[in-house]
Amino acid sequence: MNGRPLAYIVGIFEHPDRVIPERSLSQVYLEIMAGLIADSGVAPEQIDGLHSSLTPGSLINLADTLGLRNLRHFDGTDLGGATYVSSAGKAARAVASGQADCVLVIMAGIPRRGITMTSSGWASQPYEDSVGSSLVAQYALVAQRHMYEFGTTREDLAHVKVASSYHASHNPNALLKDRVTIEEVLEQPPIAAPLHRMDCCVTTDGGGAFLVVSEALAREIGGPMVGVIAQAEAGRTWNNGAPSLTTTEAVRTGALAFHEAGIRPQDVDYASLYDSFTITVLLALEDLGFCAKGEGGRFVRDGGLMSPHGVLPTNTDGGGLSNNHPDRRGGMIRVIEAVRQLRGTAHPDLQVPSCEFGLVHGFGYSLGSKYTASTAVFGRIA
Repeated sequence: MNGRPLAYIVGIFEHPDRVIPERSLSQVYLEIMAGLIADSGVAPEQIDGLHSSLTPGSLINLADTLGLRNLRHFDGTDLGGATYVSSAGKAARAVASGQADCVLVIMAGIPRRGITMTSSGWASQPYEDSVGSSLVAQYALVAQRHMYEFGTTREDLAHVKVASSYHASHNPNALLKDRVTIEEVLEQPPIAAPLHRMDCCVTTDGGGAFLVVSEALAREIGGPMVGVIAQAEAGRTWNNGAPSLTTTEAVRTGALAFHEAGIRPQDVDYASLYDSFTITVLLALEDLGFCAKGEGGRFVRDGGLMSPHGVLPTNTDGGGLSNNHPDRRGGMIRVIEAVRQLRGTAHPDLQVPSCEFGLVHGFGYSLGSKYTASTAVFGRIA
């Protein structure tokens, strides 16, 4: 590792509920805040930075709800599923530059009750709307093209879901706890061919949070230290209807993050990859450099994503396909599970041995149209 950590993550909390039938959004935020304080030992008055894209009204209203009185740094950027991977890097750079010493990154949502603060990022898509395109159809287009170009099969995609269900079966909070077989995935009804029901992620209530702090504060708090070593982001537009469907911006964000961190893909011990659909994982594996273009299907066969002994243990909490995808902003949970692995506090049966480097990658919006991408590299620091 050549890159020195920009800052450190000292507290994490994932809301345990996936369906929240009665409580308000503000109550869910408060429950997440209480859990984070219990995990980190940091008092609200020590927090001087706040990042969140989904808030009850505005960032300042959220600060008031959470009792944050000493803020001097704010960020409300919304990049969809890439948001909280990006936030890890933005918060770390704010700490490294002296804008803040302790940044709270937090999100909550209760979309299963139809209560969501999702931004208007989808409001302007005139071409997609004019032809009746939908999110699932756009990802199906990507999967179909990948199959055409590289011979990828539905069985290859099913391996991603099988791995996620195996991991989720160890997670008492997962929305879908049952292990599934390749055959069961293939037997599900189609949503938009070639994507079937189990190729699609869940939508859950809940949320999570983490704290990004200076080295001095991290050492004062004590405990396992997880450094934010690198982070990069990019975006792709519709390009007048001519986007690349099988190469994503992870090619850029991965290369930039690995360069900043001073490591290579083969140095990564654990990966948290956004899994809005099974095809999303295959593309990330290829474009981040874990395998060659078109080899994603081969990579995931025979348990390649399974922890602890797969080629690249991935999404050991069950991911968005089986565990948790709060308000369609799963980047938050991807960050949290990476920190667990680096701390050595993941489920004992799934803990990656001697986990030193973790990679987190998120996509926002649609790989079949326009989207954002963010890659972060975390490291266990002695």
